Amino acid sequence: MRLSAESAGHLPDAVSRPRYDRAQPVGIVHFGIGAFHRAHQAAYTDACLEAGETGWMIAGVSMRSASVAEQLNPQDGLYTLTVRSAAENKTRLVGSVAQVLVAEADREEIVARLASPDCHVASFTVTEKGYCRKPDGSLDLAKAREGFYPILCDALSRRRDAGLSGLSLLSCDNLSGNGKQLRRLMLEWIDAQATDLRDWFLANCTTPDSMVDRIVPASSSADLDDLEQRIGMRDEGAVFTEGFTQWVIEDDFAGPRPSWEDHGVQIVSDVAPFETAKLRMLNGAHSLLAYAGQDYGHTFVHEAIADDRLRALVQRLMIEEAAPTIAAGDGQDLDAYASELITRFENPALNHRLAQIAMDGSQKIGQRWLETLAIQQQRGNSCEAILTAIAHWLNHVTGDAREVEDPQADALRDVWQSTGQDGIVKAMFGKGGPLQSDWTPGEADIATIEAKLRQLR
Repeated sequence: MRLSAESAGHLPDAVSRPRYDRAQPVGIVHFGIGAFHRAHQAAYTDACLEAGETGWMIAGVSMRSASVAEQLNPQDGLYTLTVRSAAENKTRLVGSVAQVLVAEADREEIVARLASPDCHVASFTVTEKGYCRKPDGSLDLAKAREGFYPILCDALSRRRDAGLSGLSLLSCDNLSGNGKQLRRLMLEWIDAQATDLRDWFLANCTTPDSMVDRIVPASSSADLDDLEQRIGMRDEGAVFTEGFTQWVIEDDFAGPRPSWEDHGVQIVSDVAPFETAKLRMLNGAHSLLAYAGQDYGHTFVHEAIADDRLRALVQRLMIEEAAPTIAAGDGQDLDAYASELITRFENPALNHRLAQIAMDGSQKIGQRWLETLAIQQQRGNSCEAILTAIAHWLNHVTGDAREVEDPQADALRDVWQSTGQDGIVKAMFGKGGPLQSDWTPGEADIATIEAKLRQLR
């Protein structure tokens, strides 16, 4: 039996179900409706609807693949969310997703959803590469034509012409200052393609910063089979996650929004301390585990963190290297945060694949590692753990050890082939390199990385 609105009544009593009327307006259009959104923003919004709020159903948009539409649309948008721990699995049915649209096939309907007076929020989990940035951070107009920019621009133009309010454009991706970056990139698109929209956009739309945190591994066939045995029906859109969840949003909305704060979301004046800690500590440690863990023969995060060599590197990265670069916010205890992260990484029930974390590293390590390196370099300090992580990343992007999934995979391999091991650090991270940043590798840094590379290769 396949999960659907009709079959949901046959779910076991242990699976909690939404009691609200799902035939209500779509107030949110979400770009990038992958597993993370379904375990995070959609779950918070489901809680708001369950508490009696109305008008906040979600239309999800898949930018590339139709796979999520094929999973959820036959299920009337319904899916289960299972929180896993070593002790138990706890499953609930989430009802906040009304439909899933595919950008190429459903472009007009997506624009219409965004341009509807019912819609107030457009949100995003499109991953770092979905913002179509060049290495210098500016908008790559050619790539942007295939992204969300033209769709959103057309919808905003319709809203302006109809005399409607603007939208809150809520980035939930792991970008430093994600709202500010989205605003800047949207303006670059508007200036190039729709200059008459600029003043209206600035006056009517907002782009709040946000920080999201929840570990959500990709669901495997074994996960779906096990769930089917437990609940008595097939859920092709099922999502599995940890108990921990956090969402911090800047209080800067263009209009109505769900009362997410009633269900644990922090609405704050400044997201930066939370965002920076997440990027440099959690994400930085995750990336270290992804590349070094695979080089050491591990498959999952919980296996890698159990390796004493990697655990020591992770603790050093978080506590000695990253934490001192972060100006903690009120009530933010970075030592406690580091300890909590280790505990989360140890969760054996999640099976979070290192290969999943390793994807798109060229888009991630700038804010996860290089910002910390730059700050510590200015203070005269070195970062042994991050330099070790860079050696493992360089080993990864050769493509010799495993398949590389990265938008710059070909360019990175070309640098390797033209440079070789001697000189690769300067070629990658020095002036004019594909990973150029505020950190310039010094001779001691280069020697450290190259020595570790020799050990790996």
